Order: sequence, then C-alpha cells, then structure tokens
Amino acid sequence: MMAKTTANISIDAETKRQAQELFAELGMDLSTAVTIFFRQAIWEHAMPFEISRQVPNADTIAAMKEAEDIKAHPEKFKRYSSFADVLKEVEEDA
Repeated sequence: MMAKTTANISIDAETKRQAQELFAELGMDLSTAVTIFFRQAIWEHAMPFEISRQVPNADTIAAMKEAEDIKAHPEKFKRYSSFADVLKEVEEDA
C-alpha cells in the first residue's frame, strides 16, 4: 500500500455538500470519490468516466405517475381494440 498524502482543494460549500450527499448514496466518502476520479483520469490519460445516479426528468416523472394511475385505475382510461382504431382517432383529431 502506498503512503497517503493530503491534497487541499477549494470548492464552494454547496458543491461540497451536494457531492458528499451523492457519494454517500453511492456508498463512498468524498476522499474515496476523488481518489477514484484521479486513478481513472491517470488510467485514461483524459477526463474519466461519469459516475451518476439515475434521476428522471420532470417529463419522465409525469409519465411514470400517469402509468401508475392507468395501472391502478384502468376504468378511467379509454381502451382500443386495435392499433387501427388508435390511428383512426389520431387522424380524426388532426
């Protein structure tokens, strides 16, 4: 194991807080995340890969809620007997 050294970096408090929260969700502390970043950058000789959590955007969240509502209350939603019926309605509304 290599000897450890300290590296000081300057970031704003909110960025640090958000990073610590994210990395905790990924099961690591800030020091571990920075070490992973450095090692990957050295390995690739470039900016490294992205570690991210899956956060759906507002449209995706709305679609997920709508799908849950359709599943929970199918009686509230129109049903079609064929794809041709769907196309016919779309064409009529156009």
